[in-house]
Amino acid sequence: MDGAAADGFDPASGPHQPVFVIEGVSKLYRTGEVEVRALNGVDAVLYEGELTVLLGPSGSGKSTLLNILGGLDKPSEGTVRFRGRELSAFSERQLTLYRRDHVGFVFQFYNLIPSLTALENVALVTEIARRPMKPEEALERVGLAPRMDHFPAQLSGGEQQRVAIARAIAKRPEVLLCDEPTGALDSQTGIRVLEALSAINAELATATAIITHNAAIQAIAHRVFTFADGRISEMRENESRVSPSEISW
Repeated sequence: MDGAAADGFDPASGPHQPVFVIEGVSKLYRTGEVEVRALNGVDAVLYEGELTVLLGPSGSGKSTLLNILGGLDKPSEGTVRFRGRELSAFSERQLTLYRRDHVGFVFQFYNLIPSLTALENVALVTEIARRPMKPEEALERVGLAPRMDHFPAQLSGGEQQRVAIARAIAKRPEVLLCDEPTGALDSQTGIRVLEALSAINAELATATAIITHNAAIQAIAHRVFTFADGRISEMRENESRVSPSEISW
């Protein structure tokens, strides 16, 4: 599969290399005699340094694909290659190491430990990562250096989400997977979270994928994948991107 030709994002235009090559990926879930096809023959290439938005309604397959890319699930059919290695053939131990060493996750709900400060929540990751940045640096990158000694209950929702982003990036991941990271936030707070994600994408060249049902967010992406009924119904490259501060919803 020619990623540049098929997906529009030309790696020859910069230092971009394919991080994920997704070919013919389907996912079936069975409950008794009931079969649900969450993904149905998805093909795509995601590049380093690229920010992609996965857009579509609930149940269209976005989160299923993100879980497969993150090593939380495996496809029923097709292959996913990470840096040329077949992720879909990894053992459970290999997947655990892959998630630990290469992937940062950001979810709609922050999953912070209430009894730990922002700094301590981030330090949980840096203590097990192979080449982490200092927790203080990670919090500084998301604009929370003055709040690092505060507990989650002392932080706003947007600040808690930025702590979660700091925790995700502290391991210097090659991949940052974000599932509705602004879903529980108001517009102004969500924009600050998107600014943090965009800055990290630019500074660390992390392949960043953001799931959202909010169409306004697609304007910040290099490319937008629109999902419908378990397929990518459209792929569009933004010729001119906008900064998060320029969007509203």
